[in-house]
Amino acid sequence: MSATRNSYDVVIVGGAMYGSALAWWLTQMEGFDGTVLVVERDPTYEFSSTSHTNSCIRQQFSNRTNIQVSQFGAEFINNFRTFMGDDPEVPHLPLQSYGYMYLADNEEFAISLKEAQEIQASLGAGTKHMTRDEIAAAYPFYQLDDIIAANHNLVNEGYFDGGTMFDYFKRMARRGGVEYIADEVVGMTLNVTKTSVESVTLKSGTTVSCGTVVNCSGPRANDTAKMAGFELPIRPRKRYTFIFDAANPLDRDLPLTIDPSGVHMRSEGKYYLAGCPPDVDPDVAPDDFGFDHSLWMEKVWPIIATRIPAFEKVKIINEWVGHYAFNTFDQNAILGRHTKINNFVMLNGFSGHGLQQSPAMARGIAELIAHGEYRSLDLSPFGYERIEKGEKFLEKAVI
Repeated sequence: MSATRNSYDVVIVGGAMYGSALAWWLTQMEGFDGTVLVVERDPTYEFSSTSHTNSCIRQQFSNRTNIQVSQFGAEFINNFRTFMGDDPEVPHLPLQSYGYMYLADNEEFAISLKEAQEIQASLGAGTKHMTRDEIAAAYPFYQLDDIIAANHNLVNEGYFDGGTMFDYFKRMARRGGVEYIADEVVGMTLNVTKTSVESVTLKSGTTVSCGTVVNCSGPRANDTAKMAGFELPIRPRKRYTFIFDAANPLDRDLPLTIDPSGVHMRSEGKYYLAGCPPDVDPDVAPDDFGFDHSLWMEKVWPIIATRIPAFEKVKIINEWVGHYAFNTFDQNAILGRHTKINNFVMLNGFSGHGLQQSPAMARGIAELIAHGEYRSLDLSPFGYERIEKGEKFLEKAVI
């Protein structure tokens, strides 16, 4: 299906979680009645980061803005049907709040966790700072010889059905008049002064004029930026996920446990999920999904079996590799308008936080497009300006 117009008020490059979340939020903006086109190169979304997500949400960040972003994410999930207009067709989205468990094996990390807990608590989060004895009492299956403290939150933190949320963003955006096409943006034409994108060129050969163009290209964000004449410090990075069965299942839910090694694990229904980055973490091509099968035996399983001795006997049920849209500058999102190309807008570089942050981040960009400003939550700290200035957005809690 090709575009029905030759000009749109907003052209969104990429229709996965962020492209569709933004498209839907634009339909909710009072006073905005512009035409919106979403261009998606693969409408099956088979290789998108959205399709490879672990669908988790946490309030355990160290920066106030990131905490507030995820708090709205939890509010959105808990009231999903209400946000979708109380449509009875829309399902409720249960949030399985067994929380994240950050384990600290040294004093410096323990102090950092305590400082983060105090910030989170000041914003109303339910995070608790725990001693080793408190961890052992609540979760006796951990081996804690090297652990001195942890942070854990059982309120609005855990797992949810991100696939359903994505599906309804798409459905409701279309219902609100957003147009989706299966095509690919392969070029952009700027005005003479290089201050505005006048049109995008599609792989099909069509040229579409645009009032605003939004980069929602996930791991391909830099490729899209280069079409407008600049670069973003965003690269595809592989992240591995393993689903496994345990011969000796635990007697209670396993929190999403972040081991000091960087390996994480959690309950996944009657099974368990584990994941990690590779020890060597290079930039990869956006279509490179080659799997390192040695990672399980050489890194993941030894660590989970040491941390939880009941996991000595386990069996892999499923495994996959997906891509982070990894911001090599500071591992946080890059949002908003370009400083010189005034109609080029970014929703990029979430570095693994994208699904949980999508309700607040997409809402903010919809406000920026519709009203010229952030209204619900000030997202300006994520602005592109910091990239040009070399000023990092400090966030200590990056997995």
